[in-house]
Amino acid sequence: MSIENSNTHLEAYIRDQSLAEKMIPTVGQMYRNQGVIISVFGRKLMNASTIEIIKAHRFGKSMVGREVSLPETTDILEAMQTMGLGAARIDIGKLAYQFAEQDAGSSLDDFLGTALQSIKNGKKTLLEGPQDVVLYGFGRIGRILARMLIERTTSSNKLRLRAVVVRGGRDGDLEKRASLLRRDSIHGPFNGSITVDHDNSAIIANGNYIKVIYANQPEDIDYTAYGIHDALIVDNTGVFRDEEALARHLVPKGAKKVLLTAPAGGAIKNIVYGVNHDMIVEDDTIVCAASCTTNAITPVLKVINDRYGIENGHVETVHSYTNDQNLIDNYHKADRRGRSAPLNMVLTSTGAAKAVAKALPELKGKLTGNAIRVPTPNVSMAVINLNLSQETTRDELNDHVRLVALDSPLSEQISYTASTEVVSSDFVGTPEASIFDSVATIVQDNSCVLYIWYDNEFGYSMQVMRVMRQMVGLHIPSFPA
Repeated sequence: MSIENSNTHLEAYIRDQSLAEKMIPTVGQMYRNQGVIISVFGRKLMNASTIEIIKAHRFGKSMVGREVSLPETTDILEAMQTMGLGAARIDIGKLAYQFAEQDAGSSLDDFLGTALQSIKNGKKTLLEGPQDVVLYGFGRIGRILARMLIERTTSSNKLRLRAVVVRGGRDGDLEKRASLLRRDSIHGPFNGSITVDHDNSAIIANGNYIKVIYANQPEDIDYTAYGIHDALIVDNTGVFRDEEALARHLVPKGAKKVLLTAPAGGAIKNIVYGVNHDMIVEDDTIVCAASCTTNAITPVLKVINDRYGIENGHVETVHSYTNDQNLIDNYHKADRRGRSAPLNMVLTSTGAAKAVAKALPELKGKLTGNAIRVPTPNVSMAVINLNLSQETTRDELNDHVRLVALDSPLSEQISYTASTEVVSSDFVGTPEASIFDSVATIVQDNSCVLYIWYDNEFGYSMQVMRVMRQMVGLHIPSFPA
């Protein structure tokens, strides 16, 4: 390579660094002042570093076949600043691509004026007042949800994490809870500052005052005593699974609705956001966000069934081990799960395949499922073997899913990768519930085998957040529509 070519690449990268640096304050100001959430191909730019912004643009290659450049997205962002936009999610990567692909003749201002017409209202919040949220349980999902809620707190985002409820109260408990929120072996350090108010049993994270309530059962709590009213209680314990048990969360004063972050039994609505979230109505007081695996496979199954029809199939989950397994061999009430999780692949069961029918009734009785727990701490995979109603080809099926991931109502649920080198750790922190591995797709006549990665912690928590917003009426429009 000549010196001139080498300098050209370096100069281009330095240019991108400069543009990314200029984006950071603009992205922050638009979120705080207007309630506008900026992303690039699904990668949120709020609180992102310069390098993370540059890397987000790389996703264009797998999504649209080319990298969308920072000069393109910078033009979009600068034009949006003067439009008086209201609260919304706006993907400037997708907008830049659409603008480049349109017929010549339309100016950028005209293009954006048409694309964003419905939010040129300057309305920075979609809720009249703050919405109190309580996390009942503070394990893996609870702490990730806490991070998400804290990170998104502004005058325009009215969801407020007011308290977490845990058992115990031993000496040093509060410091340990704060430390677990501050440091995470998988998802890295907390993005901000955390202090502990010992006298009032509270954690203060980025200015959010979070009361830590110690209680052995829901009935022991009076939320109004802490200034909490009409709260959405998010149960992360998995202990309460049916309507009778979950209704106990509604007994305390100050509680209004309950969301379970695990599969529920009975007639409780199991919601996979993007697929059946429209089932949630204002009067619903108890809702379930299904499981991480159900959230990962249902969007892809819907896409395939809508296009090709599914006659029957089998889902095999290759799942990272979870906290309910043993670190070393010891007694466990479930079969095989007593064996050491970091040392073994453990064959177990999953109800995710059957649970799909609660979100997609048309697949009832068509799917079987099993699971293998493997010695990784996070990011799992579903291998889906399907018999279809019509024949297709590998390229046609992959292209169909790619287009859905790029531009459809399921683009927040399905990501797409065409890399031949990615492995599970590459998907830690992926916001979509499903990552479709197109390289691994197998198609023969009317049968196919699909490989779906998913961050069973972060990706699932993103889905939970979406259900939370739906339950409280925080319907943030997304663009491109």
